[in-house]
Amino acid sequence: MNYSFEYIDIILLAMIAGFIFLRLRGILGKKTGFEGKIPPQFGKEFQKINITTKPVSENFDEAAQKEFLKGAKIAYETIITDFSDSDNKLVASKPLLSKKIYDQFKEALQDRESKGQFAEITFIGIKSAAVKTHKKIENSLEVTVDFVSEIITSVKDKEKKIISGDSEKVKTVYDTWVFSKDLKSTNPNWLLIDTLT
Repeated sequence: MNYSFEYIDIILLAMIAGFIFLRLRGILGKKTGFEGKIPPQFGKEFQKINITTKPVSENFDEAAQKEFLKGAKIAYETIITDFSDSDNKLVASKPLLSKKIYDQFKEALQDRESKGQFAEITFIGIKSAAVKTHKKIENSLEVTVDFVSEIITSVKDKEKKIISGDSEKVKTVYDTWVFSKDLKSTNPNWLLIDTLT
């Protein structure tokens, strides 16, 4: 006799779930997106709308510099750690490098690999980053940034003996990097075009 009540409970819960499903379907609908044609009265208006992404403004004011520095710090850390990790390859930082810098970094990594060496790095953080200069050259905006960072780095050989650096000592590093952005491009990435260390 007890078993019949369990079946009634299951049937009752299934009916409640079905009712909720049908109510939600009625309220939310069942379309997965816009499936019809634009009504004629909206078609002409829709064609008038010019959808374009805004390129970087030539006005590199204080607010634009602050926003730029946020991205520059991320790029700096990404490039430093990618260049100094143990695989001797540029993966994460490749979209952030100009061809000239990429070729220079790749050559240095190939040289390190040919000697059977690899780097180890612990990026502690950026103490400061400041825009030193910014100038417009033709259709590009070039920004020079002074970075002060703290890292622990060392280069080791195949036997894991330290060749240079110190795997326990925090080192303060001063770098000056030049970034460039095409003002007409919709690509949000700035490229590292020079290092003035």
